[in-house]
This record gives sequence, C-alpha cells and structure tokens, in this order.
Amino acid sequence: MCTVCGCGTGSVEPGKDTGQDAQSHSESHAHSHSHSHSHSHEHGHVHEHTHTHADGTTHAHAHAHAHAHPHEHTHDHDHPHSHEHEHLHDGDHVHHHHHDRLHGDDHVHAHSHDHVHAEDGTLDYGKGIGGTHVPGLSQDRIVRIERDILSKNDAYAAENRKRLSAAGVLALNLVSSPGSGKTTLLVRLIQDLAGTLPVAVIEGDQQTSNDAARIRATGVSAVQINTGKGCHLDAHMVGHALGELPLPQGGVLFIENVGNLVCPAAFDLGEAHKVVVLSVTEGEDKPLKYPDMFAASDLMLINKSDLLPHVEFDVAACVANALRVNPRLKTLVVSARTGEGLSAFRAWLEAGVGMARATAAAL
Repeated sequence: MCTVCGCGTGSVEPGKDTGQDAQSHSESHAHSHSHSHSHSHEHGHVHEHTHTHADGTTHAHAHAHAHAHPHEHTHDHDHPHSHEHEHLHDGDHVHHHHHDRLHGDDHVHAHSHDHVHAEDGTLDYGKGIGGTHVPGLSQDRIVRIERDILSKNDAYAAENRKRLSAAGVLALNLVSSPGSGKTTLLVRLIQDLAGTLPVAVIEGDQQTSNDAARIRATGVSAVQINTGKGCHLDAHMVGHALGELPLPQGGVLFIENVGNLVCPAAFDLGEAHKVVVLSVTEGEDKPLKYPDMFAASDLMLINKSDLLPHVEFDVAACVANALRVNPRLKTLVVSARTGEGLSAFRAWLEAGVGMARATAAAL
C-alpha cells in the first residue's frame, strides 16, 4: 500500500467562486571481523506547517530538523554468518533455503525472501501479512506502519463524514486509472444536473489545476488539491479542501481522486460511496488485476461505451470479473459523449441524496 511508495505532502488551491499466508523464517547469525570506524548519531524531528499565501493558495508541508554527535570507536566481533528460511508455495509445500554471502570484509550476509513462488512461475509479493514488499522492512513492520497511518486517516475521515452528514451532502469518491474519462464524465453530469441538485467538486491530481478549471467553467465551485509525489488523496487533505469550498447543502460533492487503481482503495475520505470508473479501452480483466479497488467500491461505471464498436471489450465478462471480486457491486454502462446510462446514474444519485437529506434531518 501507499505507506511505502514515496507519497509526499499536498497543497490545496481554494475554489475561485485479505487472508494471507505468512512465511516462516529461522535465522542463525554469525560473522567475524575487526574494524575501527567513526560515525555520528543523528537526532531529528519533523513538524508540519500549513500556511496560506496572499493569493489564497494553502500549502501543507513538513520541516525536518536534525543534529549529529560524531564519535569514534573500535570493536572486534566474531560472527561466521548464515541465514536460513522457508518459503510457502501455492502448491501447499514449503521450500527451505539457506544462503551465505561472503563479502570482502570477511563477514557473511544473508538475504531474505518475502514472496511466494506460484506454480506458473509468478513471484507473488502480496502473500505476506503486510500484503506487499518493502526492501529493509519486515512484514510485521509494514503492518504496524499501515495501521498507524490508516488509523490517523480514519479519524480525519470520521470528522469529514460528520460534517457532510450534518449538511445533508452525498459525497462520492470517484476512482479510476488515469485516462478513464472521469473529468469528462463529471462535466457532462454537472451539465445534466444543472438546476436540479446543488453540486461541488474536489479535484485531485499530482500537479496542475487543469481539471478544477474545467469544472469551474460549468459554473460549479471546485477546489484543486495537488498531491505532489503522493499518489492518492487522504482525509486530511479533503478536510482542508472542505474548509475552502461552499458545501452543496442537500446536494452532491464529487471528489475526483488521483488516477490510480491501487492506493486510493485503502484511504477513506469520509465519502458515502466509492465509485470506480473503468473505460472500455482498459480491458475486461482490470477488476481481477486490481481487486482491492473494486472490492472497496459500491458502483462501477463502465465508461466510453460509444467506443464499444471499435474495441475488443466484453462487457459481460467485465461485469462477471467484478462480481467475482465484489458480489454486491452495482454496474452501469455509460458514455459522456452520447449520454448513455447517465439517466440511470442520475437516478442513483438522487436516491443517495434523498438518504443524505433524511439523515441530516434526523440529527
């Protein structure tokens, strides 16, 4: 997940109007060398600042401060070094490996494996308890980092959800791979909803405010979030954006996430539903390749249906694959160009808005 993929800080531009198998390892360490060296111990801390520039753009970033204490020491230790571990394979059998690597400084290093060898030769790094592989981090450490980050995100998401519920707002988290047509679909939908439902939009991209500008051209308020190196929106970013955006009381808030079918699946933004958009140009096996996103979503929009006569895409197979991952997933086939399926999507939205308004009235 995204805790280890290099996500950075974000900036907010205000609106202008599985069950998994653990591997078994046993280790025996020893190496022998004598050396003298000097090194420094560094101590640091990081704190985050949020500030607003004269043009109204809000930035959040972190500063790190560190200081070092250099010293020298000499030590001798003997350890011939060996490492042995087990691999669990898909064929219900375990492979036991023992690796010794001799280096020029007369000590031996071992390397560990945290992947499964499937019968077809696939190296599967998603079978450990952490669900991923990070060089230098154990599976237990990955799990601890993920739990820490997601627990903090979930607290922010709960605050966002409370705020949206009080306003009777239906919030939708639109997720997809890049180029699926989310923004074009959103522009067409906003035009069709004009005068019927209040609408506001939060746009997420690594860079530029191009999509927010397209939304604002329809007359709807929009806030752009740039995530920098980050590959998804998080609830903290969205909370800041909500402070810059007039909430569409009793209406719909569309949150267009960064184009990515992996990391956004894990991050609750405070939305009522995730809506995954899949273009017919992407292939009907996409739900099987990226199951976490389709499992986390409540509605799948198969987009660009006007291209179906020109591409090899099996709609029935795509729906079947999605239902294998998520049996409760609803599906609509839509096109921003022809308008196909958009009346059904509007009906789904209106039903959700009705529930949001009823919830707000009961508070």
